[in-house]
Amino acid sequence: MSMSTADDATTDAEETLSETEYHDRLRELPPSAKLVAKVLESDSPLSQGQLAEESLLPDRTVRYALNRLEDVDLVGSRYSFQDARKQVYYLKH
Repeated sequence: MSMSTADDATTDAEETLSETEYHDRLRELPPSAKLVAKVLESDSPLSQGQLAEESLLPDRTVRYALNRLEDVDLVGSRYSFQDARKQVYYLKH
């Protein structure tokens, strides 16, 4: 799991993927990861619990999907501004 700071957020924004590269990476992932990515496209950043609620997937499946998305560098995470104990996730594309 990556943990971004304010300095890292600037770097992440500079490393945006093209639409083609984004879709190529996403194409190889399981359906749960594609669904989580779609939810993050429409509403971001979200915590793991919020992703589970929005996607109607079990927490465990959401965790797996986030790990797969992180493996191909499509999603990043940072601490929540509202609750520093929680991580929130966002698409890097």
